[in-house]
Amino acid sequence: MKAAEFVIITGMSGAGKSQAIKCLEDIGFFCIDNLPTTLIPTFVRLCMQSEPGFQRVALVIDVREGDFPSSLLGILATLRAESHDVKIVFLDANDEVLVRRFSESRRPHPLAAGKSALTGITVERRMLAGLRDQADLVVDTSALTIHELKRFLTRAFFAHRATAKIALSLVSFGYKYGLPFDADLVFDIRFIPSPHFNDELRPLTGLDVQIGQFLMNAAVTKPYLQRLTEFLDFFVPLCEEEGRAYLTIALGCTGGRHRSVFLAEQLSGHFRESGYAVNIRHRDIDKA
Repeated sequence: MKAAEFVIITGMSGAGKSQAIKCLEDIGFFCIDNLPTTLIPTFVRLCMQSEPGFQRVALVIDVREGDFPSSLLGILATLRAESHDVKIVFLDANDEVLVRRFSESRRPHPLAAGKSALTGITVERRMLAGLRDQADLVVDTSALTIHELKRFLTRAFFAHRATAKIALSLVSFGYKYGLPFDADLVFDIRFIPSPHFNDELRPLTGLDVQIGQFLMNAAVTKPYLQRLTEFLDFFVPLCEEEGRAYLTIALGCTGGRHRSVFLAEQLSGHFRESGYAVNIRHRDIDKA
């Protein structure tokens, strides 16, 4: 049985555990929210026996289960003895922030039992004090936005990996058919000379060698492609650092058949050589 990486997300109610588990899911962890501690050993065994096995697993475990801290620490000690990489991430926030979050969400604290949120917070903080001391990473989310928390966790659990690459989607399109609804970045390349006005080239697409030769012979194409590539080489890592899981880049010409297709293919080759997973879609290539 191969060892795996397990991250236990726990901490104060209202401190951001739901957002944390979503972040880890985005960066490749298999995630389960509120798994009973008694089921963890069985769950680990099933993960290791499955094909393919789960090598990175994140679990949210908190006071919704009741008095779990003592049993959890014993189970985690067993996992470590089996050579699994186990880390506890404890999310915390000051009482004032937690009270405000419960007030804004209009949800009761799980330990309040009909009393004020502050009463539940006080009980929970006392219950989790020992677990907090055992945590590998304590994150105070009092002043963090959702995006800042995601960026922090991405750096902690993913940025050091060789596979830490954002998923890129490249879309070619024609402006005459409208903008892609899912585009994060849109580049207008209608200034590049169009093969449409050449009778021999018009029936072809940007996937054909003749179209590539025509476009690269235009004085503006090479400088623009170089500068666009340099910009994206600068910009894409910033999106990775922010914790984004994917980025959609759209390139548009008039009909979406020649220029946008060719440039999307060029960018796709560049980013694949750089180790990125690239999905390419030529939305309008078959339209008249």
